[in-house]
Amino acid sequence: MSVDIKNLPKLKPNFTLPEVTLPAKLPSDIAALTALFLSQQDAHQQNLVKAMAHIEFLYEQIVLMRHRQFGASSEVASSQGLLFDEAEVLAVSSTPEQDLAEIPAVFIPKPARGKRAPLSESLPRIDIIHDVPESQRQCCGVLMVEIDQEISEQLDIVPMQIRVLRHIRKRYGCLSSTHAPVIAALPPQPRPKSNASPDLLAMLLTVKYVDGLPLARFEHVLARHGVPVARQTLARWVIGCANLLQPLHNLIRDTLLEGAFIHMDETVVQVLKEKDKKPTSNSYMWVQAGGLPNKPVVIFDYDPSRSGAVPARLLQDYHGHLMTDGYEGYNQVVKTQGITHLVCWAHVRRRFVDAVKVQAKGQRGHTDTFVALIGKLYAIERDCKTASDEVRLLARQTRARALLDELHDWMERVIPTVTPKSALGTALAYLQKYWPRLIGYLLRGDLPIDNNRAENSIRPFVVGRKGWLFSDTPAGANASAIIYSLVETVKANGLEPYLWLSQVLRELPAAQTVEAVEALLPWNMPTKHSIR
Repeated sequence: MSVDIKNLPKLKPNFTLPEVTLPAKLPSDIAALTALFLSQQDAHQQNLVKAMAHIEFLYEQIVLMRHRQFGASSEVASSQGLLFDEAEVLAVSSTPEQDLAEIPAVFIPKPARGKRAPLSESLPRIDIIHDVPESQRQCCGVLMVEIDQEISEQLDIVPMQIRVLRHIRKRYGCLSSTHAPVIAALPPQPRPKSNASPDLLAMLLTVKYVDGLPLARFEHVLARHGVPVARQTLARWVIGCANLLQPLHNLIRDTLLEGAFIHMDETVVQVLKEKDKKPTSNSYMWVQAGGLPNKPVVIFDYDPSRSGAVPARLLQDYHGHLMTDGYEGYNQVVKTQGITHLVCWAHVRRRFVDAVKVQAKGQRGHTDTFVALIGKLYAIERDCKTASDEVRLLARQTRARALLDELHDWMERVIPTVTPKSALGTALAYLQKYWPRLIGYLLRGDLPIDNNRAENSIRPFVVGRKGWLFSDTPAGANASAIIYSLVETVKANGLEPYLWLSQVLRELPAAQTVEAVEALLPWNMPTKHSIR
């Protein structure tokens, strides 16, 4: 593969070619001398080929690093703040629309600005009447009559208002002192020993886990309104709410395990006071996305380890399909009877996209063929996006299978002709290694083609992590996992997180039965909480 090196720095190779070494006593006959010379020449050429392959690999890495740092691309990972610290450093974030984009990308100008969208009808309206003075309504000696009115709307906002709720409990006593006094009961509270109302706690969880605002900044927001609340207190409130919400977390996990397939991925999180680990070491937040067709679920779980024992524990007793990237840590769980492992096509495509980036400008080759074929696979999925599972299965068995056969033939022909460590070589090796798991989605119409759902689900956590940077204790990390699970599941079900949290924190403390708790699950909530 040739590389455009016009704009690259001139690097001196950090190696020297081996010298031809001769034995102290040369053979006397010509045939032996010739054989010795040829063997030394072969060794010299082999070392030269290895050196040139290493140079090519280094130049490709420089091109990719420069592209990620400075290039304008939908595949850039640096701006996402290490979205997925997986085994392969090439994995970056993308959406299904980006995965369908043609390579190389063509600049498309932004469309002309359209009309302003009307304001939501669900918002309350306050009428402000503007009338014409009587002096300007005089005509022909009499006042004009109103014949019409013109209405224009402005979007307004009321700044955050902090108030104190006074719970006044009436106490009654017996005049003859025969009976003890009685006092009105206080409704069950989410944090009985604190002075935080359910709505304040709902706002606290929303600004941290939905809006990505660290507790230190929310502490300053409250202070600006004349309410000093230490961030340590806010942290205790968060952990206390997570403990209260744990039953809902357990119930949505049960729904997750009922689904036909689960997406799974992991990303790093730093926990300062994790036992037997340095404060600078990495722990991990694992995400699983799935559920039933009308009950989408997103589950986060904290664990200090990235070993294969973690997914084996999280997916214990699960029977279905598991969609992941190529991280080898999932091998332990997929050995379990009843789990079929699928591997993400988006991760395959990204490797070939990187191989396109290191090509010389204007050059097209095998890499472009692979990207185009993968794009056609995604085009089939796009065409069948709203179709039934039966129609999608038929399209996969006919159209997609033919494309995959063509892709496999190209792979077998090209692999022997490329350097294994080159960008194209590593992409082909990845494709060949996981081929049986990549084509598994053909067997059913409801199975996913990639792991983008898990990546999109974990993105809010990554964005929030850029603000709060780390968790102080494992208890805080576990609390974050519970609350992220619930708010992301709420969003996946089309509900507004603050309204849902506000009602749940008000009603959950009084729930005494499983049925009462189940009534608070996102898919059982009234439509008034939906996002419009």
